[in-house]
Amino acid sequence: MEVLRFLESIRTPFLDTVIGLITRLGEETVGVVILCAIFWCISKRVAYRIGIAFFLSGLTVQCMKICFRIERPWVADPGLRPVPSAIKNATGYSFPSGHAQSATALFGSLGVQIRKNQIKTLCFAAALLVAFSRVYLGVHTPLDVVASMLISLLIVLLTAKFFAFDTVNIKRELIISVIMILYAVIVIVIALVLYSNAAIEQHYVADCLKAAGAGVGFAAGMFIERVYIDFQEKTGNILWQIIKLILGFAGVLAIKEGLKHIIGAGFAADIIRYFILLAWITVLFPLIIKRFFAGKSKE
Repeated sequence: MEVLRFLESIRTPFLDTVIGLITRLGEETVGVVILCAIFWCISKRVAYRIGIAFFLSGLTVQCMKICFRIERPWVADPGLRPVPSAIKNATGYSFPSGHAQSATALFGSLGVQIRKNQIKTLCFAAALLVAFSRVYLGVHTPLDVVASMLISLLIVLLTAKFFAFDTVNIKRELIISVIMILYAVIVIVIALVLYSNAAIEQHYVADCLKAAGAGVGFAAGMFIERVYIDFQEKTGNILWQIIKLILGFAGVLAIKEGLKHIIGAGFAADIIRYFILLAWITVLFPLIIKRFFAGKSKE
């Protein structure tokens, strides 16, 4: 808490704004945009590694949040004042940090796979800056972000070591997907059991179920795409790549926001919506790419 008090004492409106922008690199939207761009247009191999690390670490951190149930710093110590603009996105419990997990899994996985030292350094710097931003803004303690970064980095390194994705092996692909799906189901069960026992309130379950729905969608979609679709991510024409991104992101937005008005809110709705979102990213839009964008480089 002393670290948070010190950082609170040196805050300025300018720093609050700059660091508030940095912390957005750890938000869900940034992760989805970068993952989609890499997956659809640059390298499926790189994207799959990022996705496995991203969703496994996300499920782990969300499950830990509802199991440990450690309150935010300003709740534990009313004398602390977080930056007001940061409170809105500080959902759920404090330990471990979701933003630090997201940034470490995303940028850390990129850093591990990229060979250019300058870009590698920028990736790791981005993860560290996001982690620091959460402490500066007063929404997490140093323990929250360090624990989250260590968990995520371990999963990133294990993913980079054991998942090459150079060739397709149906048995291996099925085992990977089933393990991820079972892990997500376990997290769902833990969240619902805690909720049914009145250990946690409804709004604390939401992030956990969203992560689980997305994890199941990614795992199932990864298997289907690799075994049955195998689209080509590069067209060789920048214009077609831009058109591809615009159409893909339009679908993401329609599902993420528009589907709320169709299926409503609630536990099942959250799981279904995020499952469909990842199904669009990994299966449905790749089918469109294979059907309508294949061969555009020749044109």
